[in-house]
Amino acid sequence: MKYSIGEFAEMVGVTVDTLRLYEKHNIINPMRDEQNNYRYYNDLDVRNLLMSRWYRSIQIPLQDVANITNDPSKDIIVNKLSSVKEDLEEEIKLKTMLLDKIISINNEISNCEFSLNKCIVKKTPGIYRIKQTRRNTLLQDDSITNIVDEWMNLLPFTFYSFKIDNIRLLSNEEYLDYSWGLGISEDDLNTFNLNINDNIEYIPPRTCVSSIILSSYSQYLMRDSFKFMENYIKENNLKINGDIFGRIILIVKIGGEMKSYLEVNIPIE
Repeated sequence: MKYSIGEFAEMVGVTVDTLRLYEKHNIINPMRDEQNNYRYYNDLDVRNLLMSRWYRSIQIPLQDVANITNDPSKDIIVNKLSSVKEDLEEEIKLKTMLLDKIISINNEISNCEFSLNKCIVKKTPGIYRIKQTRRNTLLQDDSITNIVDEWMNLLPFTFYSFKIDNIRLLSNEEYLDYSWGLGISEDDLNTFNLNINDNIEYIPPRTCVSSIILSSYSQYLMRDSFKFMENYIKENNLKINGDIFGRIILIVKIGGEMKSYLEVNIPIE
């Protein structure tokens, strides 16, 4: 029997647009009435349609489905399935990494209020970062453009980090000299096989006094924001040993003002 495009679409459970798309890719070839140019499908067209839909259901691209449908070969199909399998395994790996990262971010955000202005001693991982600002002013640096593009595409595995010269922190100056820039942990950099060059600085794993502070979103970082951490270091007979660094955890509006929850790490010995 022959069926109109609407009848055939309803009988096989696809849309008219899908039938037209599959015809465009030469997967199905309906007969055409020369007088009115209407398409008509027959019972055998169901087989090609169902097989092509089955191939698509196992993630084979449509153009490859068209090639397989018109020139089927067991070896070609097996090779294509192997390729799809590898792609899917890589996708699952990345999705699993993303899930783990989301769980970690959720825990950090949930606990940031509890950890506010409380000092702990912890080991921080190695971090790679790029310098994109001086204080809050963006730097125009063409040498890092490609790196910024690459690292932006890796969010949320990359993060917005800051670094402060520890000499400035120990001075009596109210305003600190610091920079902001994208950062990534050493483990994640190796996972994504990222290249490093002279425009990327490395902060090695350190033992740090760490805390969460709440900072004004638009104002400069100020020495007083870290005073309680300096006091903790002095009270515990510790010594600052390196540049202070950290990252943004969350930006919120409090009392009509934008505030940033920042993780601050002060290396010690």
